[in-house]
Amino acid sequence: MSAVDDLVVLDQPPAPTGPTGWAAARETARRAGRPASAPPSVPLAEALGRTLAEPLTALTDLPAFDTSAMDGWAVAGPGPWRVAGRLLAGRPADGPLADGAAVEIATGAQLPPGATAVLRREHGEPVGPLLRERAPGALTTGQDVRPRGQECRRGEELLPAGTRVGPAVLGLAAAGGHDRLAVHRRPVVELLVLGDELLGSGLPRPGLVRDALGPLLPPWLRAAGAETGEPRAVRDDFGLLRDALRHSTADVVVTTGGTAAGPVDFLHRALAEIGARLLVDGVAVRPGHPMLLAELPGGRHLVGLPGNPLAAVAGAVTLALPLLHALAGRGPGEPVRALAVDDLPGHPVDTRLLPVRRTARGVAQLPYDGPAMLRGVALAEALAVVPPGGAAAGTAVELLEAP
Repeated sequence: MSAVDDLVVLDQPPAPTGPTGWAAARETARRAGRPASAPPSVPLAEALGRTLAEPLTALTDLPAFDTSAMDGWAVAGPGPWRVAGRLLAGRPADGPLADGAAVEIATGAQLPPGATAVLRREHGEPVGPLLRERAPGALTTGQDVRPRGQECRRGEELLPAGTRVGPAVLGLAAAGGHDRLAVHRRPVVELLVLGDELLGSGLPRPGLVRDALGPLLPPWLRAAGAETGEPRAVRDDFGLLRDALRHSTADVVVTTGGTAAGPVDFLHRALAEIGARLLVDGVAVRPGHPMLLAELPGGRHLVGLPGNPLAAVAGAVTLALPLLHALAGRGPGEPVRALAVDDLPGHPVDTRLLPVRRTARGVAQLPYDGPAMLRGVALAEALAVVPPGGAAAGTAVELLEAP
């Protein structure tokens, strides 16, 4: 099966009987993530990093009134003009300007009724009580004026639902009159790092290796819209794993290791005992094919990642990120593609995820791409989705964001 397999995903899919195609597995994960039907409304500062659950509409015209775009003078009609008074931002005009009159004005100040243009300070020359123009060209009606509603009108949609809330979105919402935003909540993720062989600090020693996924995965999951705490280490003990899964209150549990059929790979057995339902049990992708996705009691989910570091990265982009993006209200986005500079080697029958870097001519393969290696992905700008059999030089391949 390949990344271009036709997808048939049901609301209640039957239990998988074998590896799922890579594209179908990602779609299953995305379909499993359904945000809450009643998203919260939160203050602007709390909306940062979340996703709009409703379109953002303007509560006022922008600008809300005619304003000066420059420091200078608001003038009425042709010059010369007789200057009287000053207008600063935040203060309303005393009254309308008569033809042939001018008032000194600051950038952002409201234009008085009757004003026809703004004469920039560097283009005006006060001569006694009169103001004369010394600009290179004649002043035109509306010059350096920001008219009311130039950017939008009240009730106009500014941004669609599904937009990620960044600093600029917060600024636009505030300018449009909003104090709160309806946003999808962040899914809560608990990361369980399985294995007796893992060290949290220090140098590896005989039989023991450093945990690389505990530092790698949480910031990546948070970037996908999740809330995560500190990773939790779980020893190779069936009872401990079963109880950790049973008592977790997280929306999504992510585990590392234990997904295969080794002597201490207890994840399948633990899931069966707590009444979980497998949605994906193995994916036709390399590295990372023994990954899994399960629905836990209560509608929560578990993503089981392989223990090898690059295989876990492959599992994260295949199952964890699509699930979290959907739960956080983020759409799948348009696929990103680039040309392969050289031939990209593939697996004979499975999709392959390959660390690559971008060049002026396209993407090039990086070395150190074994399942247990992170050196290649640490240098990578993306993971190339290589179809079964490989991709020839000059072929367009899909790219996934690297952690």
